[in-house]
Amino acid sequence: MNTFKLLVASASALALTAPAALAEWQPKKPVEFIIMAGTGGGADQIARLLQGLIQKKDLSPRPFIPINKPGGSGAEALRYLQDKAGDNHVVMMTLNSFYTTPIIQEDLGVDVTEFTPIGLMAMDTFLLWVNTDRDDITDLESFNAVVSEAGKDWKVGGTGSGQEDSVLTAMMEAEFGYDVTYIPFPGGGTVAKNLVGNQIDSTVNNPAEQMEFFRAGNTKPLVQFTAERMPAFPDVPTAKELGVEIEYYMQRSVNGPPDMDPEAVEWYTNLFQELFDSEEWQAFCKSDGLTCETMMKGEDLATFHENQKVAHEKLIEKVGAASITGE
Repeated sequence: MNTFKLLVASASALALTAPAALAEWQPKKPVEFIIMAGTGGGADQIARLLQGLIQKKDLSPRPFIPINKPGGSGAEALRYLQDKAGDNHVVMMTLNSFYTTPIIQEDLGVDVTEFTPIGLMAMDTFLLWVNTDRDDITDLESFNAVVSEAGKDWKVGGTGSGQEDSVLTAMMEAEFGYDVTYIPFPGGGTVAKNLVGNQIDSTVNNPAEQMEFFRAGNTKPLVQFTAERMPAFPDVPTAKELGVEIEYYMQRSVNGPPDMDPEAVEWYTNLFQELFDSEEWQAFCKSDGLTCETMMKGEDLATFHENQKVAHEKLIEKVGAASITGE
């Protein structure tokens, strides 16, 4: 049995120890807050929460405008940010497709290490979810038995080939020896609704995307792909506890285009540090199963991106790009 484990560096170990002095630069026009995913998903929820806090706390003289660009598993957003080099009025909320999409789509012409790192707001997590109506599935063992029998008739919902859930689905297929049908949707929120409506059979959504339906009793988590059980899901075992070496996380970082002015970078870094430290953000992290110990930024975040790019290259090479894209 093949095993896979993708570890991330601890944000607390790499983060800078002191915030920069307040910058004099401020936005002179509305800031485009690009979201490289569809509406209703984790990235969308996080960006809009942060945008709301910026407005509520009057932290910017100009508004932040959330703009979803989910096309091509985030390729649309990545290309847009690349083409905005030197623009101080664009930032982007990213996820792991920040790494995977340029690797899989080699002709995209995007090198994420050229982008301007601003702040790592959280490390998000993944759980395996099924509809609560599935009485025949109570744990990972029964899930694998049902899926193995169903084969390609088993429908897994996700947010697009090359996205994080398609990567994790490929890892599970390789680990457990079955082959499922992956169905892409515009965003994690749509995936969650389709699981409730039984249009799909399972998903590996982030907690934030599924939490509403979990609390309503519509869906149930079977396993979490983390090193330890999250406080938000104390009764859900980790894959590691079950003898399965699959561990995978989602980075939630804010980045700007290449060649931003240092003064602008300083202003955005201070802004997102204040948001990170806010009671509202920390409460969201706790309730929705995110890890938000310390905000990584600057060169530490740049190094983190470089390491994650290499790690995802190795992961995609191991499971095969075709198993992720479905080609």
